[in-house]
Amino acid sequence: QVGLAIKPATTVEHLAPWANQIDMALVMTVEPGFGGQKFMEDMMPKVQWLRTQFPSLDIEVDGGVGPDTIHKCAEAGANMIVSGSAIMKSADPRSVINLLRNVCSEAAQKRSLDR
Repeated sequence: QVGLAIKPATTVEHLAPWANQIDMALVMTVEPGFGGQKFMEDMMPKVQWLRTQFPSLDIEVDGGVGPDTIHKCAEAGANMIVSGSAIMKSADPRSVINLLRNVCSEAAQKRSLDR
């Protein structure tokens, strides 16, 4: 499968011409380069726009995603997430993974019911 990533400074519309040719869009919610950065909530409109324009596209969010931010990602329309520090630095990584997975699943089910 093929994905296309956009950094925080890149407008989401730059991805649009390729959206029907890719399997996944990755919206970076931190500047790429190192872990442990703060989640940039102002990237969520990009996720919302992609979900509205391309409802069947896998949309992934990467950067600062953990128990405190996963709901924002899922509600915006992300159905895939990357979480490094929140899992690796947790005293109970398995519970964090389960929480992240469940929140994404519940949001996807809600979106399908809302259609």
